[in-house]
Amino acid sequence: MRHYVLAETNWKAVKDTDYSIAILPWGATEAHNYHLPYATDNYEATAMAEESARKSWAAGTKVIVLPTIPFGINTGQLDVKLCMNLNPSTQYAILKDVADVLVRHQVPKLVILNSHGGNNFKTMIRELAIDFPDLYVCSINWWQVGNNYDYFVEPGDHAGEMETSLIMHTHPHLVLPLEEAGDGAAKSYRLAGFKEGWVSSQRHWTKVTADTGVGNPQHSTADKGEVFLQATTDKISTFFNELAPLSVDELYE
Repeated sequence: MRHYVLAETNWKAVKDTDYSIAILPWGATEAHNYHLPYATDNYEATAMAEESARKSWAAGTKVIVLPTIPFGINTGQLDVKLCMNLNPSTQYAILKDVADVLVRHQVPKLVILNSHGGNNFKTMIRELAIDFPDLYVCSINWWQVGNNYDYFVEPGDHAGEMETSLIMHTHPHLVLPLEEAGDGAAKSYRLAGFKEGWVSSQRHWTKVTADTGVGNPQHSTADKGEVFLQATTDKISTFFNELAPLSVDELYE
């Protein structure tokens, strides 16, 4: 039994524990090329959250991993069969209800561990600060924690080498042989503003990629996924340990 995972622990343990941080993994349910499962983002979010929490718990930091939210913002993929979409307003309503529970039970900090590029919590965190001024909230995109080229030849954006390697490590039984995967070739924007990064929009997924992947998965291995998972969760758990004892005023120097 892992007492840092809410889904596995029990009331006997929970009622006597003062948690410093709640971790909310947030994923999506969407197509990931031909070879990866629809729940790829959820499996990754859960694995990153639980392994980071394990390391922090061993260091004495009382964190608690909440159940993973399995749906994300997929408004650019509405024409991809059974890609499940939450509108941003729905996502905020869920987040607000989670925050309410944490405030009621004196959990002072919430870290959203995001696993889906379509999710963007920055404006929601601003609104939460108005609704729940006593709750500190921040978010982490786990794929941005380190330099992915330290671990992968072509990390990719969606169902590429990075994600495929992770799922090969955490859920190998759900990965089809790589010869069944598409090549993950994707179109880029034509206009300079998009290429240079000072214009943003959402991608219409089926106009960008034929196989729903963005990134070549052919160099993927389970060993790469394990190394990447451990390196990334080392940094995330260190952040949890540093954040836990600080008040909001102590976050700045």
